[in-house]
Amino acid sequence: MSSRSTSVIPGFGLTLGYALVYLSLLVLIPLGALFLKTTELSWDQFVAIISAPRVLAALKLSFGTAFVAALLNGVIGTLLAWVLVRYRFPGRKVIEAMIDLPFALPTAVAGIALTALYAPNGPVGQFATALGFKIAYSPLGITLALTFVTLPFVVRTLQPVLADIPREVEEAAACLGAKPWQVARHVLLPALLPAWLTGFALAFARGVGEYGSVIFIAGNMPMKTEILPLLIMVKLDQYDYAGATAIGVLMLVVAFILLLAINLLQRRIARS
Repeated sequence: MSSRSTSVIPGFGLTLGYALVYLSLLVLIPLGALFLKTTELSWDQFVAIISAPRVLAALKLSFGTAFVAALLNGVIGTLLAWVLVRYRFPGRKVIEAMIDLPFALPTAVAGIALTALYAPNGPVGQFATALGFKIAYSPLGITLALTFVTLPFVVRTLQPVLADIPREVEEAAACLGAKPWQVARHVLLPALLPAWLTGFALAFARGVGEYGSVIFIAGNMPMKTEILPLLIMVKLDQYDYAGATAIGVLMLVVAFILLLAINLLQRRIARS
C-alpha cells in the first residue's frame, strides 16, 4: 500500500507551479524591474535621493498617518465587528453595506467628498476652524481619509473569528466569577489577537500606498502634507524615473520590514 496520499485536486507540483508563475507575473517581475531601474543610480546618488529632507518628511507623514489610522481602525473595527456578530437589530444590513462601501467607492470620490465636508468652509470644517484647528489640508485630514479607506480590512478580518467563539465560553467564564474585563482579557483577546494583527497589517499596508482619497484632502504642501505616493508622481512628471524608482524602493523596503515584523509577531502569538 502506497504511503503517498492521494487527492482529487491537482498535485503539489502542478499547483505550486501555477502559483509561482502567477506570483511572478503580478508581483516578482514588476518589483524586480523596480529594483533594476534603481541600479541606474550610483549608491551615493541613491542615498542622496532617499535622504533628502523632503523625502524623509513625506516618508514620516505617510507611514505615521497610516499607522495611526490602522490603530484607530483596530479599536473602531473591533467594536463594529463585535456589534455586528453578537447582536441582531434593525438596520444591521445597512451598516454591513456601509462598511464595504470604501471597497466599492472610487478613492478619488471619497477624497473629494471628505474634502468638501472637512475643508475650512465645509459643513464640519468650519466648526473646526472656529475652534482654532484644521482638519483638511493637515495630517489630521490625511489620517481621517486613511481611516475611512482602511476600515473594512479590520472589520472583515475579525468578524469570522468572533463568530467562531461560542457565547457559552464567555458565559462559563462569567459563571466561574470572571469579571467582564477578565473575560475580555483571558478569553476573547487570545483568540482575537492574531486576527487583529492581520487586520491591522492589511489596513496599514493599504494606508501606506493610498493616493486617491488623500491627494485632495492633504493640501500637498512640501515638508508638511506631502505624501510619498504624490512625491513619486512629482518625480515622474519631471521625467526623473530613476528618482521615482529610488523613492519607490525606499517605500517598499520600509513597508516590507514593518509588515514582516508584524507577521512574525502574529506567528509568535499564535504559537504561544
